[in-house]
Amino acid sequence: MEAKVKQFQEAVPGSLDELIRRQLDGGQAQPKIIVYDSLLPWALDVADRNGLAAAPFFTQTCSVSSIYYLFREGKLTAGEEAEKELCLYGLPRLEERDLPTFVPDPEASPFLLGLLVGQFSNLERAAYVFFNTFDKLEDQMVEWMASKWPILTVGPTLPSMHLDKCIEDDKSYGLNLFKPNRQTCLDWLDKRQARSVIYVSFGSLAVLEQQQMNEIAECLEKLHTHFIWVVRETEMGKLSSQFMEGNLKSGLGLVVTWCDQLDVLAHESVGCFVTHCGCNSTLEALCLGVPMVGMPKWSDQPTNAKFVEDVWRVGVRCREDENGIVRKVELERCVRVVLEDEEIRRNAARVKEWALEAIQDGGSSHTNINKFVSALTTSDA
Repeated sequence: MEAKVKQFQEAVPGSLDELIRRQLDGGQAQPKIIVYDSLLPWALDVADRNGLAAAPFFTQTCSVSSIYYLFREGKLTAGEEAEKELCLYGLPRLEERDLPTFVPDPEASPFLLGLLVGQFSNLERAAYVFFNTFDKLEDQMVEWMASKWPILTVGPTLPSMHLDKCIEDDKSYGLNLFKPNRQTCLDWLDKRQARSVIYVSFGSLAVLEQQQMNEIAECLEKLHTHFIWVVRETEMGKLSSQFMEGNLKSGLGLVVTWCDQLDVLAHESVGCFVTHCGCNSTLEALCLGVPMVGMPKWSDQPTNAKFVEDVWRVGVRCREDENGIVRKVELERCVRVVLEDEEIRRNAARVKEWALEAIQDGGSSHTNINKFVSALTTSDA
């Protein structure tokens, strides 16, 4: 991965520079600003060389991003004083297990950590800084970051038909890493009672240990509650034939290699999402009002899980054993809490309303997007 990223960094800036120059020298559409992924800070330098404005787009939350910034500035140190600093910046009190996994052990993944802290290398020169979040979700952190950079929250960037339903043909992201079993999932869900199904998915990258897969399977069997479990084709071999055959006969569960997650989370029969707490999955669940059971593994996932449980209070986080495995008893406990706790459900419904408010006329994200568009159309950005 490191070699491919470096190759990308060596080749693409020159190509982007050439493309911009062609547009500036005679293209019909004259560029004014480059909006780029925050992990590619060199794009801002390309923009500068061509007299253009630039705006990074952060896909992780303001809170997670602030931790990388504080680490870069040397303000994340061990001890009580560090905890006080974190609280001052609008963060909850964080234990080591709550931090993004690259921070407590910087030597474990120095290249990836370098990419993440590098997002802030030239941020002071950005015209705008976009975040895929919304103000009420992280109000204190948004306020703090806005005091340092020209922050514009523009999220949640979900398809319109899953939020305000203003754009009829905007139903999906238009991209799937794997072929989803869409109709199979929806037909199966249509036959289940409201808020009765456990949806289990750990995203497109997570590779679970055999022991962890066994614990999840045994937990789902013991719960005797309807479930959909997304197990990528490369991981299917970790499920026993007894588990697969038993659920096929009983109709208790549905195991698929991929699904359209937005459609599943939006279905009224889904009452609980067992998730790795990746940034996209967490945001989708928040926007669709689905309570979560967090089983984070790496990167920003532990911090997202901390917010799910202790800040937004829309779910719980599983405790791992000394080997990093979530045992079936612990997973069962967490799922039952999420399915039965009315306060968690009310909190999830409230956050869903916040997300909708943000993108509607007059909402924080709607206002910020209009501000950006107005600047582009009335000035040089």
